[in-house]
Amino acid sequence: MSTKKTLVLGASPNSIRFSYKAVKSLQRHNVPVVPVGIKNGEIGGIEIIKGKPHIDDIHTVTLYVGPARQKDYYSWIISLRPARIIFNPGTENDEFMEMAKKEGIEVMEDCTLIMLNAGRY
Repeated sequence: MSTKKTLVLGASPNSIRFSYKAVKSLQRHNVPVVPVGIKNGEIGGIEIIKGKPHIDDIHTVTLYVGPARQKDYYSWIISLRPARIIFNPGTENDEFMEMAKKEGIEVMEDCTLIMLNAGRY
């Protein structure tokens, strides 16, 4: 599991947010994690990155940004060439899913937290 470097899009320094919990859970499962969000802060000692920087070797992008805000990230996410994108509950987006599939990216409608806890990440 630890080779699946994961970008958490929508990362928040607010500990009640699911994106925060996902970063912490990925850390507990020894998955390299890159939190990307719009607010300054850190999660588990990792600074939240703002903007759309190039990041190497991203295996998985897990979304915590609703469909209306995803459009701004389409080309950036695809440019990272992830192996898969996880659409967590509330982030499902047919347009982006089809776009990703055409680029050869695996698309999953699932919950990162449940996947990790069930050992199927």
